[in-house]
Amino acid sequence: MASSEKPVLLATVFSDYICPFCYIGDLRLDRLRDIYDLRINWCLIEIHPETPPEGRTVAELGYSNAHWRQLMDNLARLSAEEGVTLRAHDYTANSHKALLLAEAAKEAGSGVFYKLHRRLFEAFFVEGLNIGDTAVLTGLARDCDVPEAIIRRVWRDRRYEDNLQLYLAAAGKYDVRATPTVFFSERHRINGALPYAHFLDAARAGHILQQQDGFAAGKPSGQA
Repeated sequence: MASSEKPVLLATVFSDYICPFCYIGDLRLDRLRDIYDLRINWCLIEIHPETPPEGRTVAELGYSNAHWRQLMDNLARLSAEEGVTLRAHDYTANSHKALLLAEAAKEAGSGVFYKLHRRLFEAFFVEGLNIGDTAVLTGLARDCDVPEAIIRRVWRDRRYEDNLQLYLAAAGKYDVRATPTVFFSERHRINGALPYAHFLDAARAGHILQQQDGFAAGKPSGQA
């Protein structure tokens, strides 16, 4: 079914490219496109701003061994459900520049944005690239057809930084405590990479309310 023949579904998603559960959540959202003309307002938020540019080991994140094993067991199960193989998650990057790049790429249209969006997840979680490194990000951007004009200005144009700050403020306003957090309405939200059935139920309930008044938390710029 063509997108134009599907009912429009709006979503607002708070996400970070160094969050493995955001990758799983993104794959689950993509499955909703079989049913809906899904249009997402991506609110990109940095979950570990204290991470240095060179990155650091996950052991430095402060999780107990038991908690970390539980998280990784859950991640293994979720990735198997989505048919993806992730490398061992023993390293994390500083995501700030990646978030700025993705925010700027919205200006090039949804095709370019989504190509980069998915490539950032894959580069980090499948290939183990440091997406905090400017040279790595520049290469990824060019591979994904991000215009050179955007690449030249992305890390010095204050507009993109201001947008990230607006998303962070919106996360506080809407009590976002997990990534991903997906809103289909203020009452119908997904906190974390829950089973696909939860995504589908929330989407259906949220779609009904959207026929009345819609929802677009934290939206200085969007991405359909």
